[in-house]
Amino acid sequence: MVASLSGTLALVVGLAVLLLPLLATEMSRPRDAMWGAVVLLLGLTLVTSADRLTGSPMLAVLCGGLLIGRLGVEVLQLRWRALTPEEQQRLLSVERWQTSLSELVVSVAKGIAAVSAASGTVLAALKRGGGSKGSSGKRWVRAEDASTSAAAAQPAQPEPAPVVSSFAEIDQLLQAAVSQAG
Repeated sequence: MVASLSGTLALVVGLAVLLLPLLATEMSRPRDAMWGAVVLLLGLTLVTSADRLTGSPMLAVLCGGLLIGRLGVEVLQLRWRALTPEEQQRLLSVERWQTSLSELVVSVAKGIAAVSAASGTVLAALKRGGGSKGSSGKRWVRAEDASTSAAAAQPAQPEPAPVVSSFAEIDQLLQAAVSQAG
């Protein structure tokens, strides 16, 4: 029970640390995403292994969680003191949080729309690929007219490749091709 509760708390804190750059850029630092992921991993481990953590391992996990929490509070206090009074006032204003949350909602909606569009495209491609065996799935860009269809009916015969027996003959063929191109 304690492991599940502390794991859920760690999941919430890890998610908050991951969202910190989006919600409060003044308080975030470049490596916060890594530490947020570590706390999320700790929470996931605690939630999924709650039945196995009993006795002294659970005591060790609780002590580690308390140490991590205390160090997190120290870091937040240090970052808060580093802000100017104007930044502190702005962080405490309701309007700023409403703006940040609305921007977060818009970003999440755009992300969901992009994932939905991408999955729709993939599903359509998979459905097209699973059609009848006789169809090649090609789409024609332009319609064929009579002159191109007649030319297509008589394929051009390719020139036979010359037979080469030495490197000197290869050099001569290359020089002839270069002189024709130039």
